[in-house]
Amino acid sequence: MEPVNAEGLGELVFSLPPTMSTLQEGRISSSFTAPPSTAIPSTEDYAGDYGLQLEFEQNGTAKSVTCTYSLELNKLFCQPGKTCPVLIRVQRSPPSGSVLRAVAVYKKSEHMAEVVKRCPHHERSVEPGDDAAPKSHLIRVEGNALAQYTEDGNGRHSVCVPYEEPQVGSQCSAILLNYMCNSSCMGGMNRRPIMTIITLESKERCFEVRVCACPGRDCRTEEGNFTKKKELKGSGKRAMPSAPASESLLPKKRLAEEEEVFTLQIRGHDRYEWFKRMNDALEAQDKPEPQKLTLKCRKCRDEIKPKKGKKLLVKDEDSE
Repeated sequence: MEPVNAEGLGELVFSLPPTMSTLQEGRISSSFTAPPSTAIPSTEDYAGDYGLQLEFEQNGTAKSVTCTYSLELNKLFCQPGKTCPVLIRVQRSPPSGSVLRAVAVYKKSEHMAEVVKRCPHHERSVEPGDDAAPKSHLIRVEGNALAQYTEDGNGRHSVCVPYEEPQVGSQCSAILLNYMCNSSCMGGMNRRPIMTIITLESKERCFEVRVCACPGRDCRTEEGNFTKKKELKGSGKRAMPSAPASESLLPKKRLAEEEEVFTLQIRGHDRYEWFKRMNDALEAQDKPEPQKLTLKCRKCRDEIKPKKGKKLLVKDEDSE
């Protein structure tokens, strides 16, 4: 399966701060301090001078997949605690000591100032890899002992790893992310869409993420809804509201108009007869159906007995 390039603005943003760490003897030095982030992080998609790009493997929309990416939606769908490979591609190598930072933010402006955390239930649970990561952090980096989890003065959670050059024969390096909570968890994200920002110095790429139980199903559903909206927008049509179930839901003005009586002048007797038959048929449809009489007592049956002709045969209730 070929990786695809994630361009455009999404709910998940990957970004790296404009400062660089100092790498000594193959590890991040103890003096490294992650720079603070702003209260409202920028989510603009910016490749920068080094041409930063994010790529993903498309795994389809089968129910069995644990992680899949939608090129049409620019959105990542994944299960909690499952590996999500993110391929990092640059047009030219950044300076030595560059780091990659991943931080999650809420997509909607009314929630963007809040810190994205795990829900209390999953925060108390024991997960693999929790020894190196704070339990409240949503994003984990898998398979990298140099990962550093930080919380700046604004309370933002982030994880930093040193940038690694692609291996021989490859054009991309990779980081493996884990999202440790469902998007629907109460007390955590609570169905609020999030973005993950990955930054390399001042270069940013972003995409949307949904952490769910069935990534393939949700990806297929959202792609279908997105296609329908795009087709309606291209045709200039608007979705029509469904018709009311009963006349009681109709506006009062419309009901009053239906009770008005109009006079129509018709030329010619044949044409008049035709319109009269049409009107009589419509009037007959508007009339309520006659209620069927139920013979509940002997007195009622006696009152409706025919005066002449055949007698009304009724089964005697006492015989039963």
